[in-house]
Amino acid sequence: MPTDFNQRIIDEFRANGGRVSGPFEGARLILLTTTGARSGARHTTPVAYLPDEGGRILVIASAGGAPRHPDWYHNLVVHPRATVEDGVFSYEAEATVLAGEERDRLFARAAEGDPGWAAYQNKTTRTIPVVALSPAGRPTPAAASPGAGLRAVHDAFRRELALIRKEMAESGGGVGLAAQLRVNCLTFCQGLGHHHAIEDGGLFPHFERVRPELAPTLTRLRREHERIAALVEELRALVMAEESEPGHALAEVDRLTAELEAHLDYEERELIPLLDAPG
Repeated sequence: MPTDFNQRIIDEFRANGGRVSGPFEGARLILLTTTGARSGARHTTPVAYLPDEGGRILVIASAGGAPRHPDWYHNLVVHPRATVEDGVFSYEAEATVLAGEERDRLFARAAEGDPGWAAYQNKTTRTIPVVALSPAGRPTPAAASPGAGLRAVHDAFRRELALIRKEMAESGGGVGLAAQLRVNCLTFCQGLGHHHAIEDGGLFPHFERVRPELAPTLTRLRREHERIAALVEELRALVMAEESEPGHALAEVDRLTAELEAHLDYEERELIPLLDAPG
């Protein structure tokens, strides 16, 4: 992509917590900063990604089906350490170029979920690389304040759940969910559970110590965590099932969306003013 077009996306991404307009609106997008293979200079590129198991993400060096690999791929081959910005956090990652059966399986999984990847492969004689990015450092929050950080995390969950709902609706939401869609759902479930565990084990006990009058609010939030965990488990069981009624998984996503939105809105109203209070 032209440098000025890339820069507009980068600026918008950073200014809006990972949200962009135009051709990438609603897409899963990261900013990937690599070290030049020959120059040694740092280069940032907007790149689409796919969730994967084990905490890593996948990036596919399609270059729109062009005859040559994109520059960021060549950079990662020479310098595998890169920086990932996801709109909520920035973190160091280690790149692994996948090969053989693993590359073929994951590319096929991606193409099953989005045939555009297969169309790119059909346009070129090169084998389009699949690269796994694994976190290799402590994430740094991108937000300017604790309250803004909480909202950014919540907004990331909102965007991902909306994407999953859209993908599920397009698939029919029943028998034969695409393998990549299953991974997307399971990764979302795992991330949401991890976030709630951090709140239950750290943020809420902190408020109980310094603001005991919040006890009723925190009790409600914990009960909502339990309710959402039950819905997440139902969704997990559905997407892992070999067969399900058409629309059943989509109905579960709709139910989870409604309850999660209400929970996030309530938590933001109650806690963000306290998180950002002076002193």
